[in-house]
Amino acid sequence: MTQTARIISTYTADVSGVNSALFELGGMTVMHDASGCNSTYNTHDEPRWYDHDSLVFLSGISEMEAIMGDDEKLISDIVSAAQQLHPKFIAIAGTPIPMMIGTDFRAVASVVEHRTGIPAFGFATNGMHTYVQGASLALAGIADRFVTESKPKTSEISVNLLGVTPLDFSINGSAEHLRTALETHGISVVSNWAMGDSLETLQNAPSAHVDLVVSHAGMGAAKVLQQRFDIPYVIGRPYGKWTERLAEHIRKAAGSGENLSPQTDRSDASCVIIGEGISSVSLANALTIETGIPARAVAATECERAILGASDVIARDEDELLPLLQEAKTIIADPLYQPICPKTAQFIRLPHEGFSGRIFRSEIPDMTEDISYITQAIAGRS
Repeated sequence: MTQTARIISTYTADVSGVNSALFELGGMTVMHDASGCNSTYNTHDEPRWYDHDSLVFLSGISEMEAIMGDDEKLISDIVSAAQQLHPKFIAIAGTPIPMMIGTDFRAVASVVEHRTGIPAFGFATNGMHTYVQGASLALAGIADRFVTESKPKTSEISVNLLGVTPLDFSINGSAEHLRTALETHGISVVSNWAMGDSLETLQNAPSAHVDLVVSHAGMGAAKVLQQRFDIPYVIGRPYGKWTERLAEHIRKAAGSGENLSPQTDRSDASCVIIGEGISSVSLANALTIETGIPARAVAATECERAILGASDVIARDEDELLPLLQEAKTIIADPLYQPICPKTAQFIRLPHEGFSGRIFRSEIPDMTEDISYITQAIAGRS
């Protein structure tokens, strides 16, 4: 049976991805769902909840409202809150119940915007997809609505970091070190989408020469910015010595205007890395460069096939993963994957906030500039 997990956990849902992507941008996000689901979001998916103010609300849809389809109550509640709180924008995201009753989120957002005069988005998320899809929709919406004016390019080669959320980067310093890692190679960062920068900073995105898509959550925004401002994108997350290869491709893309997804030769891989697609591919490339050990990336979230290397695969279901792991000598993944891994394989714990939430947060390493956490663990086997 596909899309069923008997043993392993599931990834954070698309509605939380919307919230995570927009959390620091000064807007108001509303999850259209039953009471209690906001606690699931702030307990498991949002490590910034107690340290950073943000307007994240739940509509509290009742059984009768779901049956009768009372959209006016949802609209009125949002309008009332917005008139008191004055957010920069309003985002309304769906869950399974609104999906089943056919809620038209674009129409709801249109009415809300008309009544408040505040830009509003409607995202037809439904809880059936991972955070990657929701975050990509949200950041694409920001790019489409707020990044509208061309800007002079910076004097030095520069990038926008697209797809930065704590679901992939946690709160261990990784998001901040993306900037310093690139600066070491002579590349400046114009904007970070979306940890550490404001909505106003994101509006400077057209002044960058290239977009660096560091997780699949940034793909939607990358395509909007390319279509509107002809900004090419490079796909990859900085990891150790792999960052130098990424920097070379960023400079190449800035000169040629072509989109690039750099890879290393990783055929005949006996090491498997499971996780978000771009992060897993980048770590596999970094591991190959630094150790000579070819690694295979397994994208367990939504991912475009063109992003992956020849030996990489997309496997989002437990039944798809099981046969891929049987011949692996080393498996690098979140600890909650270990029960389905063969006991003969070396298992290296690499916790992922978007998969196991806060359970192993203290163990999540920052490998932006140094992947010795992995290389030493592999060497320790012998």
